[in-house]
Amino acid sequence: MANVLSTRQFQRDYSLSRKIGHGAFGEIYIGKSVRTGKPVAVKKEPINTKFPQLLYEAKVYSILEGGMGIPRVYMKGSMGDNNIMVMDLLGPSLEDLFNYCGRRFTLKTTMMLGIELITRLEFIHHRNFIHRDIKPDNFVIGIGERANVVYIIDFGLSKQYRDPYHTKHIPYRENKNLTGTPRYASLSNHLGIEQSRRDDLESLGYVLLYFIRGKLPWQGLNAQTKKQKYNKIMESKIENSFASLCEGLPPQLLDYMNYCRNLVFDEKPNYQYLRSLFRSVLATHHLANDGRYDWMDASIPKNPSHLPEHARGSDGGLRQDLLVPASVLYRESYKEELYRKPVRQQSLQSLQNAQGAFLQYAPGYAVKREGDGIIPNQEVIPVVYNRSLKRENSGYLMASLDKRR
Repeated sequence: MANVLSTRQFQRDYSLSRKIGHGAFGEIYIGKSVRTGKPVAVKKEPINTKFPQLLYEAKVYSILEGGMGIPRVYMKGSMGDNNIMVMDLLGPSLEDLFNYCGRRFTLKTTMMLGIELITRLEFIHHRNFIHRDIKPDNFVIGIGERANVVYIIDFGLSKQYRDPYHTKHIPYRENKNLTGTPRYASLSNHLGIEQSRRDDLESLGYVLLYFIRGKLPWQGLNAQTKKQKYNKIMESKIENSFASLCEGLPPQLLDYMNYCRNLVFDEKPNYQYLRSLFRSVLATHHLANDGRYDWMDASIPKNPSHLPEHARGSDGGLRQDLLVPASVLYRESYKEELYRKPVRQQSLQSLQNAQGAFLQYAPGYAVKREGDGIIPNQEVIPVVYNRSLKRENSGYLMASLDKRR
C-alpha cells in the first residue's frame, strides 16, 4: 500500500517552484528543501492513471540507492489525487546535450560515455535489475561537483531478471511484446524474446553509434501504422550489418556490438572487457579519459536553443554548475560502486508488492509514454523472419538466435 502523505507534511519539507517537464504519465517540477535550500525535482503522477508506475520506480531507486550515478529519492507516496516522488535535481539529458553540441559527439566524448554507461549498467545488473529502456533521454548529467557524473534515470520499465537471494535467472521466453524505445531496441527485443542483460548492452551500443554517427539508418522510416513502423525498424536492423554500421570507426566498436549480440540469454557479460575496448580507443588516439565532455569544450559550436530552460545560464548557454568537472573524489572504481551497500530485504519485499500491484493493472504493458513509439497495452507482433538469413561480416547467423538461450 502506498505511503499516504498530507499536504501539510509535504509543504513542511518542500516548496514547489515551476514545472520543467511533462509527459503521458505526469509532470516534473523544480522544488526546494525548506530546511537546506537544496533544489530538488518533484515528479507527480495522477493516482487514477491507467498504468501507474511512479511508486514502483521509487522502490527501484531505493534498492539501487548508493550507487554512483543513481539519483537519491527523498520522499515518495500518495498525496491527494497524485503519487509523488521527490528526488535529486539533475542537469540536462544526453539527448539535450547531443542537440546542444550540433547532433554529434566527438570520438573522445563517445568513448568516455561508453565507459561510464557500461559501469552504470553493471551496477544495476549487479543489483538484479535490467533497465529495458536504454536511450539518450534516460541518461542525465549531475550538477556542481558531479557535473561530469552521468546518471541513469527512469526505471518505470525496469525488471528484476533474477532472484536476489538465490540468483536464479528468469526463464527464456518468446512471443513477448516489444518493451522500450524501438530506435535503440535490441534485435532480440524486436523478435519477441524476453530481455536480459545482453539487451541493455546492445541498446547502449546503438546509443553510442547514434552519438558518433549523428543518426541511425532506421530513423525517419515511414509507415501507415506503428506496428508496421516497428517492423520496418527491425528489418533495417537485420539488413544493416554491424560491419556496415561501424564502417570507418575504430574496430573496437564492431567488437563491442558483436560481443553483445552473441551473448547467451542468461550469460553474465564481461563488463571489464567491454570497458577495455573503449579505453583502448582513447589510448590509441591519444585522448585523455579526463571527464571533460564536448559540452564543456568552448571550441565546439553550440546550439543553446536545444537546452531545457532549467539548464540555461544567464548567457543562454549551459549553467556554470553544469560545466565544472567533478572532483577526483567522485571518480570511484566500478568495484567500489558495486559493493558499496547491501540490498535490504525490506526494500525487496516492498518492491515485489509494488510490482505486483503494477502488473495487476497492466499485464500487457509495453512502454512508458506515448511518443516513444509503443502505446501501453498495444500488442506488437514480431514479423516472421527467415531463420536461414545470414548477417554478412558480423559473424552472426539468424539461425543461431534460438540457440542463444
